[in-house]
Amino acid sequence: MNQANLQRLEYGKVKELLAHHAASYLGRRHIEAMEPMTQFKMIRQKLDETAEAKVILQNGGSVPIPSLEGFEHILDLMDTGYVFTEQDFSHIHTFLHSCAQLIKYMGTKAMIAPHISAYAASMYELSTLKTEIERCIRNGRVTDFASKDLAKVRKRIAVIEERMKSRLDALMNKHSSILQERIISMRNDRYVLPIRREHRKQIKGTVLDESASGQTVFIEPADIANVQHELASYRAEEARIEAKVLSDLTAFVEQYTYEIQVNVDTVGIYDFVFAKAKYAMTMNGKNVRLNDEGMMDVIEARHPLLRNMVPLHFAIGRYYKSLIITGPNTGGKTLALKTVGLLTLMVQSGLLVPAAEESMFSVFDQVMVDIGDGQSIEHALSTFSAHIRHVIDILQVASRGTLILIDEMASGTDPGEGVALSIAILEELHRRGSTVVATTHFTEIKNFASFTPGFENARMAFDPETLQPAYRLIIGEAGQSYAFLIAKKLGLPEAIITRSQEITSQGVKAEMPRDQVFEAFKSVDDRVFPNMLSQPMLLEKAPMDRREERAQVREPQSNEVNALHAETEEPPSKPRALQLGDRVRIPYLDRTGVIYETEDARGVIGVMIQKQKLKINKKRVELYIEAKDLYGEDYDLSIVLDSKSNRKKRKLMNRKHVEGLTIEMSTDE
Repeated sequence: MNQANLQRLEYGKVKELLAHHAASYLGRRHIEAMEPMTQFKMIRQKLDETAEAKVILQNGGSVPIPSLEGFEHILDLMDTGYVFTEQDFSHIHTFLHSCAQLIKYMGTKAMIAPHISAYAASMYELSTLKTEIERCIRNGRVTDFASKDLAKVRKRIAVIEERMKSRLDALMNKHSSILQERIISMRNDRYVLPIRREHRKQIKGTVLDESASGQTVFIEPADIANVQHELASYRAEEARIEAKVLSDLTAFVEQYTYEIQVNVDTVGIYDFVFAKAKYAMTMNGKNVRLNDEGMMDVIEARHPLLRNMVPLHFAIGRYYKSLIITGPNTGGKTLALKTVGLLTLMVQSGLLVPAAEESMFSVFDQVMVDIGDGQSIEHALSTFSAHIRHVIDILQVASRGTLILIDEMASGTDPGEGVALSIAILEELHRRGSTVVATTHFTEIKNFASFTPGFENARMAFDPETLQPAYRLIIGEAGQSYAFLIAKKLGLPEAIITRSQEITSQGVKAEMPRDQVFEAFKSVDDRVFPNMLSQPMLLEKAPMDRREERAQVREPQSNEVNALHAETEEPPSKPRALQLGDRVRIPYLDRTGVIYETEDARGVIGVMIQKQKLKINKKRVELYIEAKDLYGEDYDLSIVLDSKSNRKKRKLMNRKHVEGLTIEMSTDE
């Protein structure tokens, strides 16, 4: 899978935590190479293996996994002509002993752990090799039993050393008055006496060394020189025989290179599996159900890198393939995306996840992610540019086997164009059969999801009274951003909030000072607009840039001036406000509906489309048929009591008909 997407979901941090539970270099190497798998059967097997290892640990089992200390060095040197040392053989012996214990232990766990116990069945005990090492090496030294010749030489060495000790004791007693210390020292593997420097000529022998201060010289007495030569000869013979023993034992070990390699590889697998089980225990990870049809039903899920998190309930793939999540900032939308994405990667890596055991995950070929603003100073990318680049990458691989996570659709650019792009992208991804989870703040995208088959809305729970997010995902409902309420709570001045509500309701209007008006139109002859500067001017937000407007303002020709003076045009009439009962068209949904609620302070109106109520900004709709054309001039809004439900209903009543007329926008009062 794409490494950048794994990084955005913090998959690497999971691997770092997992590595802390590995005991061997080979186990850590398996973790380093771990990546999400895509083969359904393999994933199922690895999940079951981890679950079995967890059961063994939970039952108090102390698994005798062999140590691989020093083994990387040993394996590298096998069959290279290198002769192993006594320490190397000690490591090999310890390893073989632990392998025998592991084989026996896993044999007793075949009932509760059939998958992982089978690995031990492929291991080799190598008892013959272990016995030979025990015979030749003990306590890091070649034993006398390794060779008959070695035993004879060592006996002769012992006799000579005893004779040497007797002679040295006699010399020390004889020369005790000139000794610096009454001890026998060794220099260059030869016995010497520590004599005071001023008395060195009183003893016959060879000076082999002297102290750092120069006050003591170490003399090999001539009386023992011949004996020392004999002892050195036997020690050289001993070393030669020991080297032969080590060489022969190395050759014997190399006869079992394949078996040892199998054992080492199996131990690495066991270390990896039990590391996953230990990690699962730290976060209460569970085994989960699996499918390869894009269906997910995640229950009580938590992000593995967070200590405290409201459990997430998430479902997709059965009745809808695309889910649009809405809600306020800091409400948990992005965390929900990351939790779904990271848990999917973990499951496909054979890791148990912090979710209920009855949860279901799907196997995906790719998990594509667009989370975070993606700004890059180095590449000079804006937020919108980064989003588009990610979307292009997504479109290159999107298919039925792709899980796509997109955070904050339509952000970083003009809302109108961003919404249009987002809907077009969602349509294309849905056409390809991808599983899509996206977050947004835009009502238009929520409404699109409400009316498009295969799409569903969800919202992050939020308490408008306390203005506190509940961090719970509620599927089947669209949420709000609560921007004004949150801003007020955080201390934004009331005047700014009030003005924001006015702008939302009425659009952007500002009174332009006269000097700016004159500057804007200074190239136009006053004769063309004789009274222009006598009245204040209100300029509404225009679709084109002001610099483009100025560029298009030019000096009128004489015939144009005459034409302007010859005829006067009445200013365009202001569009009337939308009224109850008007039928309107929503272009981005390509549907029509009836207004059941007039605009509020933010310019949002209520529109009923096929008995479904939507809240849409009035700028996003256009008048289709006026209410009077639908119901006649004599319509009136009344409130009546429904005899069946005993609830109040809004009704459009025609005064010419006693029975009245109920339109589809009827709603509870």
